Amino acid sequence: MCHIVMWDVAGTTPEQRARAIATVQREFEGLRGRIPGMTSLEIGVDTSRISYACDVVLVTQFESVDALEAYATHPAHLEVRDRLEGLRIGRHQVDYPVAQRKAD
Repeated sequence: MCHIVMWDVAGTTPEQRARAIATVQREFEGLRGRIPGMTSLEIGVDTSRISYACDVVLVTQFESVDALEAYATHPAHLEVRDRLEGLRIGRHQVDYPVAQRKAD
């Protein structure tokens, strides 16, 4: 399963927004290796600066739907979510199954 979440961050100045983005990035990177069933985690920061772009994207993959569901209530994830309260002001999410590719 692939789990993608995109956020806009709070801040009225570029410096405030940059600090919020760095905090979101650091917090989610801290989950690497701590969530059973999570097979990959990538967090990216938008460089386009176009008006409709989100500030940050999280792309994770999980072994199964069950692993993704367990992530939602995992204590480490909940701690991150709580620490980021108020920094993330807009949220978009997509979850979808990843097709297994055949070896060549």
